[in-house]
This record gives sequence, structure tokens and C-alpha cells, in this order.
Amino acid sequence: MRKKFLKELQKLVDKSTVILIDDTSKIIFFSDCHRGYGDHADDFAHNQLIFITALTHYYNKGYTYIELGDGDELWENKDFDRIKENYRTIFELFDNFHQKNRLYYIWGNHNRRWKNQKKVKKEFSTIVDDKTRKKKFIFKNLKIHESLILQYKKDKNKILAIHGHQGDCLNDEFWFFGRFIVRNIWKFLQSILGMPDPTSPARNFHSMRKTDKRFKYWIDKKKIPIIIGHTHKPVFPNMGEPPYFNDGSCVHPRCITGIEISQGKTQLVKWYVHVNLSKERYLYVNRTILAGPRKIKDIFIT
Repeated sequence: MRKKFLKELQKLVDKSTVILIDDTSKIIFFSDCHRGYGDHADDFAHNQLIFITALTHYYNKGYTYIELGDGDELWENKDFDRIKENYRTIFELFDNFHQKNRLYYIWGNHNRRWKNQKKVKKEFSTIVDDKTRKKKFIFKNLKIHESLILQYKKDKNKILAIHGHQGDCLNDEFWFFGRFIVRNIWKFLQSILGMPDPTSPARNFHSMRKTDKRFKYWIDKKKIPIIIGHTHKPVFPNMGEPPYFNDGSCVHPRCITGIEISQGKTQLVKWYVHVNLSKERYLYVNRTILAGPRKIKDIFIT
């Protein structure tokens, strides 16, 4: 199984779109938004204003946005138009990034539909304008990826960016069975009984550890740093540890987490609602650094 995993990941490395980065590059990685219909089963709904605030900040600061999969919850939900309508502001912000060539969209197991570029072209091409209520065209020539390579300073040092479900039996090879469970069984048990999703590493510690071990094994054999999502657990390695990064998710109970690259450094950040306890007693969205910063050049294995 491990040899097969290494072989499949190497295929992704060989065919990935390459993004050249240097010490002037500014990138934000988010993943696992699981944007849905805004109903009781939509885990992202309570964080959408935090996400919009963060996304606007990064757009204004000139960052490139890379979404590491599972942005759209298409296992629970079939109608992507309804998701776009519910999160119109976010998709319009995404289109702003796209128009500036600063948007990279990676598909994960929960939005595997975007592996089919014909469906991407058809379903991403329009959105309903909030004022005129007519369809307008967006995301011209959008391409959605399974993986990306970040190549540092035009040399051989690379970082592999993927969602992280690769090699996970229920979420990869037998994804159609996992989708059936989530769409037809778990969605209703979640709303009625609060039962955890059996396919999600985020709610399964054993599965989460298997994912961590799988990618650390890849790093040990291939000497290529990796950044993933999927498990919803943020990981930011210390010096001397395998360069295995995880940006966490956007469906934490009270915050969203992501990984930034800027000024030749990388760091794990959290965005959350903070309470000002002065006389005004107002709420505002705050950003804090959870780990790092760490120089990019120091994460490569020599």
C-alpha cells in the first residue's frame, strides 16, 4: 500500500501546475470550508462573516488565494447553484481574485465533482446578480486542480499542495460509498442525533493519525515538503521535524485557521471574533499567529 501511495503522489507531482514563488510572494491557504445551503447541516454558516473579513483583507493586501479542497460541500448537497446563491459574496470575492490571476482552486473528496473540467466550466460560469437578479458571467477560464507545486526561487526546491484525502480508502478509492453514507444517512443523523461523520478524519482520531503518518512517510522518502487540509487539524512543524503542514479548516466552532506565506516566511494564523471589553463593548474580527513565522528556505530537506 505504501509503495502504491508513493507512486500515486509522484504522478501528481509530475503533472502539477507549477507556481514560482520567492521572498516577495504573498499566499494564503485555507481549506475545508464545506460551504453548503446555510441550513442546520451547514458547518460553515457560523463562520462565514469571519471568512469574508479574512478574504477581503488578503485581497486588499495583494495575496494569492489557494483553497486546498473541500471548499464546497457536494457530498451532502447536490445543487451547487444553491450554494453559490447562499454564499454569493464569497464567490464574487473569489472571482475578484481570479480576475487578478490570484486564485487557485484545489478539489478534495467532498468536491470531487470539480475533477471534471466540463462541469467546472458549466457550473462556475454564472452567478445571480444581487441587484438585477439576472445571471452574470464569472470565473472565465477557471481551472480546478488536484494538486499544485510551489517552486521556490526557480531552483529544485518544491512544496506539494494537495487536499490530503489521497490514500484514504473511504475518501479516495471508495469515495462514492463515502458520499452515499454522508448524503443519504449521516446528514439526517447529524441534524437529529448529532452523530459524527464516519468518513471524516476531523472526527476520527485514528484516521487523522493515519493521514499524518502517510504524508510524513512521503516526506521521508521523497524529501518534498507538503501542505494539506482534510483532517481539519492545524499542523505547523518545528525545526527538525518533517516539513508536514496542515492549514486546519474553516469550520472550527469559533474560528478559521490558515497558513500564510509572505516576506519569505510562513506562519499558521487564526481568525476569530474578539470581544472589546472597553466601554464600547463591541465585537470585531481579529487575526492572531498560532505558530511561526519560519523562513521558507529552512523547511527544505537538504
